Amino acid sequence: MARSGKRAQTQALAPVDVQVPDWPALARARRRADAVRSATGRLATLAGAVAAAAGLFTGDVTIPSLLATGALTLTGLGALRLWKPDGHQKATASVLYLMPGTSLAALLVAQQFTPGIHPVATPVEAAALAVWTAGVWAVRPACIGRRLLCPPPSRALAVVEDAVPEVLCDHPVALWWAHNVAVKDGAGPATALETVERTGEQAMRAIIRSTVPGKPVPKISTEALSALMDMPEDQINIGPVPGRGAAYRLLQVGQPDEGHDAATVWAARIAPLAMPDTVLTSVRTGRPATRSDEEG
Repeated sequence: MARSGKRAQTQALAPVDVQVPDWPALARARRRADAVRSATGRLATLAGAVAAAAGLFTGDVTIPSLLATGALTLTGLGALRLWKPDGHQKATASVLYLMPGTSLAALLVAQQFTPGIHPVATPVEAAALAVWTAGVWAVRPACIGRRLLCPPPSRALAVVEDAVPEVLCDHPVALWWAHNVAVKDGAGPATALETVERTGEQAMRAIIRSTVPGKPVPKISTEALSALMDMPEDQINIGPVPGRGAAYRLLQVGQPDEGHDAATVWAARIAPLAMPDTVLTSVRTGRPATRSDEEG
């Protein structure tokens, strides 16, 4: 009585569901094992058809064929049911797995009642063998039963790596842009900075270039750039590049200092030494188009 009371008080442990990670190596091994099992089933079907065809003419191969059919069917069924939880799915899978072996065994036993060539029984047995072979080869009930309990691994397990942002120059601002703005779901995806130029203590300008050939620079929110750079939104301006297409945009940040203005720098540093008595009247920002740009 004491033992029965203890058993009644003992609660059954809840089943543990272990999720196996989708490792690429494990998935490849499972696919190879599934291919081996599939090939084994095909060979077993052919062997059974050959054995039953031989049984149409002689009964000497019936007993060995029955033993081989029973051994293969029970071994496969045991491996299929191993470590699988009980339930309707397991029972249905077991019945499907037994169908090819039991139907072949029934055909082999029926051949024993009319050994040799019989004018009526032999054509019937031959027709039954043809139906069994075609049905098992096409429907593959054992394979369906196995997949009820062991679904095949997915072939779409390739690891999708994040696209590496393109960097057109080694300027720190261009690197920052590539890793903060040009990323997926960023303010300017599929873009890159080039020709970065400092125009003041807290000012700069650069060319925004689309990294997708033939595609324009997407609409870049100055509000998003303001939040990223912690600068007032009215200090950020994005406009067209003179002489270039929509694949290029001019980015201007901050108010340029007078000392950094191109005309001032030309007059103070370049003209006196290299080209006296010249004045810089306009500046075209960008770079000459290359053959690859024209083809893209």
